[in-house]
Amino acid sequence: MPASAPKLHDYNKYWAECYGIAPQLPMSREEMDALGWDSCDIVIVTGDAYVDHPSFGMAIIGRLLEANGFRVGIIAQPDWRSKEAFEALGKPNLYFGVAAGNMDSMINRYTADKKVRNDDAYTPHGVGGKRPDRCSLVYSQRCKEAFRDVPIVLGGIEASLRRIAHYDYWQGSVRRSILLDASADILVFGNAERAIVELSHRIARGEPVEDIRDIRGTALLRDDTPDGFWEIDSTRIDRPGRIDQIVSPYVNTQDTEACATKQAEAAGDANVLRFVPDAKKNRDKTVIRLPSFEKVRNDAVLYAHANRVLHLETNPGNARALVQAHGGRDLWINPPAEPLSTDEMDYIFGMPFTRVPHTDYGDARIPAYEMIRFSVNIMRGCFGGCTFCSITEHEGRIIQNRSEESILEEVKKIRDTVPGFTGVVSDLGGPTANMYRLACKSREIEAACRLPSCVYPGICSNLNTDHSALTALYRKVRELPGVKKVLIASGLRYDLAVEDPEYVKELVTHHVGGYLKIAPEHTEQGPLDKMMKPGIGSYDRFKEMFEQFSKEADKEQYLIPYFIAAHPGTTDKDMVNLALWLKKNNFRADQVQAFYPSPMATATAMYHSRKNPLRKVTYKSDTVDTVKSPEKRRLHKALLRYHDPHNWPLIRETLKAMNLGGLIGSGDEQLVPVDQPNEKDVRDSARRKNRAAAHQKRIRKGKALTQHTGLPPRENR
Repeated sequence: MPASAPKLHDYNKYWAECYGIAPQLPMSREEMDALGWDSCDIVIVTGDAYVDHPSFGMAIIGRLLEANGFRVGIIAQPDWRSKEAFEALGKPNLYFGVAAGNMDSMINRYTADKKVRNDDAYTPHGVGGKRPDRCSLVYSQRCKEAFRDVPIVLGGIEASLRRIAHYDYWQGSVRRSILLDASADILVFGNAERAIVELSHRIARGEPVEDIRDIRGTALLRDDTPDGFWEIDSTRIDRPGRIDQIVSPYVNTQDTEACATKQAEAAGDANVLRFVPDAKKNRDKTVIRLPSFEKVRNDAVLYAHANRVLHLETNPGNARALVQAHGGRDLWINPPAEPLSTDEMDYIFGMPFTRVPHTDYGDARIPAYEMIRFSVNIMRGCFGGCTFCSITEHEGRIIQNRSEESILEEVKKIRDTVPGFTGVVSDLGGPTANMYRLACKSREIEAACRLPSCVYPGICSNLNTDHSALTALYRKVRELPGVKKVLIASGLRYDLAVEDPEYVKELVTHHVGGYLKIAPEHTEQGPLDKMMKPGIGSYDRFKEMFEQFSKEADKEQYLIPYFIAAHPGTTDKDMVNLALWLKKNNFRADQVQAFYPSPMATATAMYHSRKNPLRKVTYKSDTVDTVKSPEKRRLHKALLRYHDPHNWPLIRETLKAMNLGGLIGSGDEQLVPVDQPNEKDVRDSARRKNRAAAHQKRIRKGKALTQHTGLPPRENR
C-alpha cells in the first residue's frame, strides 16, 4: 500500500543532471543537439502550446523532472493524424508523459450546448482545432504507434477526471476509465508532482512500470486483489437500497472508532469488527470495491452511488484504495497523494521558468498566457466543494500554500524580467482567491474528516477563517518598488471574506480594478443546495461591505455577480425567481453560463442519474430536477437574460403556461412587457445601449488609469 513519499527535493538526482539547466525545454532535435543531448529521458506530449510558466502543467512537470536530473523534451500540439510528429524527439529512454493540457479537451473544444468553439486560448493566435477530441487518448495511441515498447504515463486534468468510469456529456453515456481506452501503462491524478517524481526515479532504476503499484496518486490495472488486503463491497457499506445496521465508513464524528465498534457489535458483524479496532492500520490494507463499469454504465443509481463513495474517499488522511472491474481486469485507484508542504511549493515555483512562450512561437499571441503572464499563483486546493466544479477532485480540499518570501520573489522576477510589465500585477490568487493559509484548526480532525465541504451548509467551526496572512501579503506586494497596482482576479469566496472585515476593506480599497467578479450562482435554495453554495444572504452581506468600503475609499466600483442556468435541482420557477431578483437589483447579464456536466463532478452524477450523491443514494431516494432538453436549457438561459427582447416571446409563453401571467407587463414587479417591439427598434435600442456602455467604460478606464498610475485620463492630457 502507498507509503509517505520523500520530499520532492530529497531524491538523489539522476545521472543526466550533468547536462545542467536548459534555457527552455527543447521541442526539436536541433535544440537537443545544442544542449549536447543524444536523447531525451522523458518526452512530455501536451495539447497546449508550450509556455515556460508555472501556470502551465507541462512547464511545472518538465522543470521539476529537470531539477531531478532528467532530460525532458516537449512535443506540444502535435499533428495527431499520424505518428511522425510523435517521433520528432526520438525514442525517450524512460517514458512518454501524455496530457491534454490545462483543460479537458472536450470542454476546451465544445460549448455547454455542444457547439464547436472557434477558438482555443491555449493555442498561438487563439486558433481552434489544434488538438483532437479526447486528446489524451489519441496522443497515447500515437505514442504507442511511434515506439511500442516505451511506457505511457497519463496525467493532467483530463486524465485525472476520467480516471474512473465516468459519465461523458458529449456521448451521453458512461465511458470506462481513460486508462483502458488510451492503452496507457499508468495514470497519475491530481497535480501529480509527488507521483511523477517517484515514478520517474523508480523507472530510471530499472523497475518495470507494470510492477510499480504502490505510489499514492496513481491509477493502474491489476488482475486481482493482492494478498493481505481486506476488500469491502461499497454497496454493502453504503447500500443503495435497504439500510443495514452496520458501520458506515462515512460517519464523521469525533469518536468514529468507538461509535463504529458499538454499531458493529450490535449488528454482530465479524467482518466489520475486524476492520474497526485499528482504523488506520487496517485502512492501509483495505480496498473498497465499487460496482463494475458494466454495472454503473447500465444502472444510473449505481453510478450515483459509486460517485458518492469516490468523493468520500478523497481525503489523503483517511482515503482507502478503490477498485472497479472493467471487463476481466480491475482498475485500481490508490489514495490521493499527500499535500505539498510550503517548502515544496516554494521549491516548485522557484524553478528557472522563463515565464514566456517557447521561442518557436515568435510573436504569436497565446490568449491564456496573456491572461496570466503578470499573475502569481499563491496556493492550491479548494475546500468549497462546489458540486459543479472539478478543482477539489483534481487539487484536493487541503490548501497548499507558498511562503510570503517565495511570492514576493516571483513578483520581483515579473517586474524585472517579463516583457511588457507596466507595474500592474494582474492577480495574486489560485483556485480561490482568499483561501490562502486557511485550514482546519486541528490536523487530527482534518485527517479524519470526510465532509465534502468546509463551508457548506455553513462554515465549519473547526475552520480557521483569519485572513490576516493574506491581508499582510497584499500589503507587502503593493509596497514593492515598481509595483503600482495589485489586482485580485481569482474567484472569491465571499462567505469567508465577510468573516474578516479587515480583509474586505484591504481588498476593496486597493485591489479592485473597477469591477469585482463573484459567483453567487443562484438565489433559490433548491439549486444552491445541489451546488453546495451559500444562500444569497451571504452575497447581500458582502455587497453591503463592498459598497461601504468603496464609498470610504471614494471609488466607483461594481460587483459583477455570476449565475448558472440549468443546474441540477433547478426548476422553471427557480429561474423565474432569479430573473425577478436580477431585475429588482438592476442586473443585466451580457453573457450567461449554462451548467456544463464535466467528468466525475458530483453535479454531473445528479444530471445523469437524477439522484443526489450528497446524501445516501437509494432506488427510492428523492429525484433531482434535471434540465436536459435543449428547449429547457434555452429557456433557463433566456430567463437569465430577461432584458433581451429576443427572449420575451419564449418567456411570455412560459409564464402563461405556469399561470404566472401577472408577471407580464411593464411594472417594476413584472418581468417582460406585453408588446413585442419590431426588429428595427430592437437593433436601434441595442446600438444606443452599446454606445452608452462603451462611453461609460471609457470613463471608468480613465478613472482606473488615474488610480493605477497617478496620471490624468488621456482625454484630459
